[in-house]
Amino acid sequence: MRHTLSVLVENEPGVLSRVAGLFSGRGFNIESLNVAPTLEDGVSLMTIVTDGEELIIEQIKKQLRKLITVIKVVDMNEVKYVDREMILLKVNATEQTRAEVLRIVDIFRCKVVDVSPTELALEATGDRGKIKALTNLLVRFGIKELARTGSVAMRRSMQIED
Repeated sequence: MRHTLSVLVENEPGVLSRVAGLFSGRGFNIESLNVAPTLEDGVSLMTIVTDGEELIIEQIKKQLRKLITVIKVVDMNEVKYVDREMILLKVNATEQTRAEVLRIVDIFRCKVVDVSPTELALEATGDRGKIKALTNLLVRFGIKELARTGSVAMRRSMQIED
C-alpha cells in the first residue's frame, strides 16, 4: 500500500543522506521525496512517498524516529490529509493541434508558461490522479519534456469521521 510520510527534521548537512541511506540500506523504495524549510528556523519538512506492507511501513517509521536529526514522523495515511504535486511539461502544439491542447489545458486548469511556434510549456498542480490523467491525454500530442515535484501533503484541519 502507498504511504505518505511527513517527517520534520533539523535542517543541517547530511540529513537527507541519512534518511535516503536508511531506505536504501534496507531495500525500501522512495517513490517521491520533497524537502523544504518550514516557518521555524533550522527545521525542514520532508514528504516521503513509499510503498509497502503495514509491517514494513511501521519498521520505516521506527527507524526514522531513531535518527537524531528527526523531530517528528507522521504517517499521513493515519489522518485525513490533502496532497498535491506539480508538473511542468513541454508538449508539441502545431497549428493543427494547438486548439485541442489548449482545450485540455483549460479543462485541467493548467497554466501555459511558455509558447513557441511548435510547442507549449504547461504547469499543472493536483493530486496524483489528476497529473496522471493530464499526461495520459497529452501523450498523443508528443510530450517533449517533463519535470515533476514529489507529493507535498498537509493534514486537514477538520478531522470529521466519515
